[in-house]
Amino acid sequence: MEEPSAGADRASPEAGRRPAAKPGRLARAAWAALGWLMVALGIIGALLPVMPTTIFLILAVACFARSSPRMEAWLLTHPRFGAPLRQWREQGAISRKGKAYAVGGMALGYALFAWGAHPSWMLGLGVALGMAACAGWIASRPAPVAPPA
Repeated sequence: MEEPSAGADRASPEAGRRPAAKPGRLARAAWAALGWLMVALGIIGALLPVMPTTIFLILAVACFARSSPRMEAWLLTHPRFGAPLRQWREQGAISRKGKAYAVGGMALGYALFAWGAHPSWMLGLGVALGMAACAGWIASRPAPVAPPA
């Protein structure tokens, strides 16, 4: 039997890939626990004006994808949070309203930080630059594209 040439191996997209192993029971439990922690943080974020919600739910979906398909499906079909989670997963997109809330929440968070903590100018500038970078990244994400009818 003839072995394939080295060039043929490089051309094949499947060359060198092993089938994805199913995570063990302990790994699934750890992913599920982390997923529930992210859901809890997302709920807290829904109640507090300066803490984000959607990013924690995006992380929860990723954790549940590795541990509980049922919980993953529940989040993706949730009446309130399902659409933004699906838009992020499928398109890497954030709605204009979501961008406005995220950037507005960052601005409010910075204002509360500056008012309450009275940071030195260096710390204040560092936090402002970090938040501005995050806000810029969020604003640069594409808007969701409606699926064709």
